[in-house]
Amino acid sequence: MPRKRSGKRPGASAGAAQKGQVRIIGGERRGHRLHFVDHGGDLRPSSDRMRETLFNWLQFELPGRRVLDLFAGSGALGAEALSRGARDAVLVEKQRDRSADLNRQLTPLFEGRITVHCADALSWLPAQREPFDLVFIDPPYDLGLVTPACEALEAHGLLADGAIIYVESRRQGEVPAVPAHWVLSKEKSGGDIHARLYRRETGAV
Repeated sequence: MPRKRSGKRPGASAGAAQKGQVRIIGGERRGHRLHFVDHGGDLRPSSDRMRETLFNWLQFELPGRRVLDLFAGSGALGAEALSRGARDAVLVEKQRDRSADLNRQLTPLFEGRITVHCADALSWLPAQREPFDLVFIDPPYDLGLVTPACEALEAHGLLADGAIIYVESRRQGEVPAVPAHWVLSKEKSGGDIHARLYRRETGAV
């Protein structure tokens, strides 16, 4: 699941554009490759194995779901969810060139089912009104964005009853703080990643 990471790849010069790709691994668009430009080496894909694990967890949860990929990066999580049956997806990406690239590649691929916003995630959330069924929270590591994002989703009523929230963080870092009524249902570590899947208790306030 290609996401923003702290630090640079060895040998990457400041501002250098690294080209990469990631493939959709399941569903109607299985095998389709998404291409992205990585300025400064801060967008690093996780393994197909970890993404496969995540979507195995979600395989019976995706049909008909409204999805939010809050720190979209290359868009792999939102695209994978749509490929596997999610109703629609909203992707939020702060960097303008990445956002434009997401629009260019994903809008034709999932016509009418995907919306891409170029925005700072924490500034974008308060203006939203419709709740989401599934949210991916995988911000750049070490910037302290997970807890504010979780708090904002709750504060602005953006999670449906029983919503599922995926949180990814650094394996050796602190456990992210999430609301007390988010029940941990699955977790797994791989490499530098620790993945957690939560379910929001129905009727929580």
